[in-house]
Amino acid sequence: MFSKKVTLVCLVAFVLFFASGLALSQDAPKAPGAESVTLGKIFKDGGAIGWVIVGLSVIGLALIISDFVEMRKEKLAPPDLIEEIEALFEAGEYQEAIELCEAEPNFFTNIVAAGLPKLNASFEAMEKALEEMVEEEALKLHTKVGWLSFIAAVAPMLGLLGTVAGMIQAFKVIAATKGQADPSQLSDGISGALVTTMFGLIVAIPVTFSFTLFRNKVVKITIEISAIVQ
Repeated sequence: MFSKKVTLVCLVAFVLFFASGLALSQDAPKAPGAESVTLGKIFKDGGAIGWVIVGLSVIGLALIISDFVEMRKEKLAPPDLIEEIEALFEAGEYQEAIELCEAEPNFFTNIVAAGLPKLNASFEAMEKALEEMVEEEALKLHTKVGWLSFIAAVAPMLGLLGTVAGMIQAFKVIAATKGQADPSQLSDGISGALVTTMFGLIVAIPVTFSFTLFRNKVVKITIEISAIVQ
């Protein structure tokens, strides 16, 4: 179920960005002699800020795919590895279990490896070592997912910056023509303002959705693996 949702997010993040431009170019009414609205013109109107947002969309999509591949329970705690370590525990071969954890580093083995050296200490000492490593490993995952939150926050802010820049450009035209500017003279600034806003929202919405899904996934995986370790 989760994989289907993430796949949908990836498609939305990739397709919406371009589909919106195509829709504008196809549906926009054309006045006689007016310049047609094409996808290329939309990207041109977005200017440098628009291209920065496009770059963020590519990075966001790459992060979504990477998180989808890496943040799976089977990847962070392979079932075969769990069974092998349990078998070593039952046989009392704790040193071999430590070596196996060191040879196969992942979320689960890193936690187990932190607790095994405390076998000769008190239960409280082992429990504390395990809890500290769980927090450390969970923090790594939250940090990785946090980049999606960063992109989701920055993209609309860049869109707003483009909006302000476009409106400043439009007002400069009005000032230069002493209030007698033709609407066509204002179109570039206004178009750029709206395009960057649209780009920012198109990136922010699916990335925010993805961040929420992965953040919840990290919490769920952390709880499940902690229970397995205990």
